[in-house]
Amino acid sequence: MILFASDLHLSPQSPGVTGLFLDFLAGPVRQARELYLLGDLFEAWIGDDDLSDPDNARIVAGLRATSEAGVRIGVLHGNRDFLLGEEFAQACGCQLLREPYILSTPEWQFVLAHGDALCLDDLAYQQVRSQLRDPAWQQAFLARPREQRRQLAAQMRAQSIASQQTKDSPYSDLQAAATDDFLRDHGYATFIHGHTHQPATHDHIVDGIHVERWVLGDWHETHGDYLAWDGEALTRHRWPTA
Repeated sequence: MILFASDLHLSPQSPGVTGLFLDFLAGPVRQARELYLLGDLFEAWIGDDDLSDPDNARIVAGLRATSEAGVRIGVLHGNRDFLLGEEFAQACGCQLLREPYILSTPEWQFVLAHGDALCLDDLAYQQVRSQLRDPAWQQAFLARPREQRRQLAAQMRAQSIASQQTKDSPYSDLQAAATDDFLRDHGYATFIHGHTHQPATHDHIVDGIHVERWVLGDWHETHGDYLAWDGEALTRHRWPTA
């Protein structure tokens, strides 16, 4: 079994989600052979030197225990936790993956991404994304004192919330033409992503070929959304199941 989840946005302000995630790691994930987290595992990540934060340490310990139980864990960067680094990966026994990531199984092929890179109609967001993903900007940010980085992250989050409130929908959808090009460029593989907080399954016809696009939902204090591949079918599940 292979499981997929995205957009947990874990933070001290959402302890219920953290609890759900840790239960998820100790429950369904232990029955799987692989888990893929497709970005925004954290609401914010200010650098791997924040691993000692008690909330972060608790999450890392849960991931480490799951990895040591034999589950392979792959993590993609999101637009909130783009500073996750190798120190984090080593601490939790995960592998940081570069997107788009091609996941080939004996039965099927998937392409995994966070999804925000294809939200091309949101020009303001793409400008911000380009800056935040710039290695020089990241190096300068990480050189600041940790508490200052924490304050700056809070300011950026507040600005993001204010910007979302001016829009009809807080999260732009993927641009249709760019998505079709993406599916074509990646061999018409089944596409799984998050970011938009709009869980759904979309049918694309690209060059006469039917391609599915599965969108993962974000997690809440009461429940989370994940996908499971059992070698025959991809299915959507709610956690907890009740």
